[in-house]
Amino acid sequence: MIPRLPRFRFSLIPIILVGAALIAGSLPSLGQGLQDTAPGSGPSNQTPPILKNVRYEQRLDNQVPLNLAFRDESGKGVHLSDYFGQSKPVVLILAYYRCPMLCSQVLAGATHAFRQLPFRIGQQFKVLTVSFDPRETPELAASTKQTYITSYGRPEAAAGWHFLTGQQPEITALTQAVGFHYAWDDKTQQFAHATGIVVLTPKGKVAQYFYGIDYPVQDLRLALVQGSQEKIGSLADEVLLYCCKYDPNSGRYTALIGRVLQIAGAFTLLVLGGVLFLLFYLDRKKRLELESQAAQPKSALSPH
Repeated sequence: MIPRLPRFRFSLIPIILVGAALIAGSLPSLGQGLQDTAPGSGPSNQTPPILKNVRYEQRLDNQVPLNLAFRDESGKGVHLSDYFGQSKPVVLILAYYRCPMLCSQVLAGATHAFRQLPFRIGQQFKVLTVSFDPRETPELAASTKQTYITSYGRPEAAAGWHFLTGQQPEITALTQAVGFHYAWDDKTQQFAHATGIVVLTPKGKVAQYFYGIDYPVQDLRLALVQGSQEKIGSLADEVLLYCCKYDPNSGRYTALIGRVLQIAGAFTLLVLGGVLFLLFYLDRKKRLELESQAAQPKSALSPH
């Protein structure tokens, strides 16, 4: 008689097949990773020449020249220094107003993040949107401002969010100060540029970068608190800043395990100390009550 195989072995077959499928599915991505590192091949060599220098080059703690002259959305001549010098950090958004795609997504993503912040534009921080296209006009800046102030949902924010235009020398000086590299594409008649926003300190120094079009609210909140030298925010924000460190490579805050353990340890000791104190207090109170009860019969039996 041929012995039967245990039935549970057949139940392993679907698991083996699923595992094989997952491994097979990962092979193309693995092959792609190998191609990326192979000489003479990979996406890096297929990048259009115009995009090779399009990026944000991090220049943390670099001073933005505050004497640069621009025009605001009303056409009034202004200097960057008009928006600095107080205790409020500034979010800088470099975008041109006729951009058909990325700039509108950057502005929409920033507006979405601003709406979720506990801070308000104009009260705890300011926003500067500066066009890097010297052909654009204050009228176009005003129209763009109206769109995003309406989207933000707080009309009073118009006093703290300005949309600037300027000439090429001033634009170049500003973009170079924050490491914003872009290029004009003659074929598409558009600018090729990086996406992101920059947090500046009240003195105009580069504090943080946030890349892409989606900005984590908690990270942006901490960046504003840190950029203001902790003049805005709460005690909870200060604790989070103590436990977290800004990672320039990812543009995110990461937890410092050592500091988290320090705070957790201190909190544990505080709780244990409170519990021990409460137990000692209750024990002492109970002993005093027992001593008082024991003394009452003796006083009743004592002769008068």
